[in-house]
Amino acid sequence: MTRIQELQGEALFTALERGEVRAAEPRPDGSWSVNPWVKEAILAHFRATPAVELGRERELWPFVDKFGVQSFDASAGVRFVPGGSSVRRGAFLARGVVLMPPCYVNVGAFIGEGTLIDSHALVGSCAQVGARVHVSAAAQLGGVLEPAGARPVIVEDEALIGGQCGVYEGVLVRRRAVLGAGVVLTASTRVFDLVHGRELVGTAEKPLEIPPDAVVVPGTRALTSPFAREHGLALACALIVKYRDAKTDARTALEDALRERTRRE
Repeated sequence: MTRIQELQGEALFTALERGEVRAAEPRPDGSWSVNPWVKEAILAHFRATPAVELGRERELWPFVDKFGVQSFDASAGVRFVPGGSSVRRGAFLARGVVLMPPCYVNVGAFIGEGTLIDSHALVGSCAQVGARVHVSAAAQLGGVLEPAGARPVIVEDEALIGGQCGVYEGVLVRRRAVLGAGVVLTASTRVFDLVHGRELVGTAEKPLEIPPDAVVVPGTRALTSPFAREHGLALACALIVKYRDAKTDARTALEDALRERTRRE
């Protein structure tokens, strides 16, 4: 019997919610292993299950889905603040997670201990978020179910995702990295490391990685065609302006980096 056959329906979602299975998991060497069968099992459940009306039994506004949302009690150790947040079945939330309203956590997501998901933030399907991460207001961590072998968005421990950031297409944000407000990262986004004088580029096959401790802010790069030069056109990119050290927390590192950038300009 295959793992997909073993875990279906309620058993699958229960295993995901307990953190017993994950869409992706870290290896001892720091790399990440994708478990395609987890997404395949979720997709198989979608195909095999009719949509039903949910919510009336709890006097909630009724909605229609393949399966319902999670409920939490005090023993779970999750602070679920009232105000319209929703956690779909099949997501794991560790003890100490705080959900500020309204936010949304989709199926297959994993959120580590002590992480804060702020208002209007989205944690997409199968996204992997480490411990003590701050996902700021209106930030989006994109989800992926298809193709099943694609790496989900991964944010490692103690990272800070600033307000209105977007992290998509399997981007990996390494431990203690800081994304300043408004940074948008996709698999192929160009990131210019001003500290080490290098360019970081990902592809659809090997998505972008943000190094540990990097402090990233939005930037632009000039286009060089005659038409672009004539009109002063540029493309969005991201800039690594600093690396955190052991003595700086995320907010201090970001504030110092932005202050230094302002002085240079």
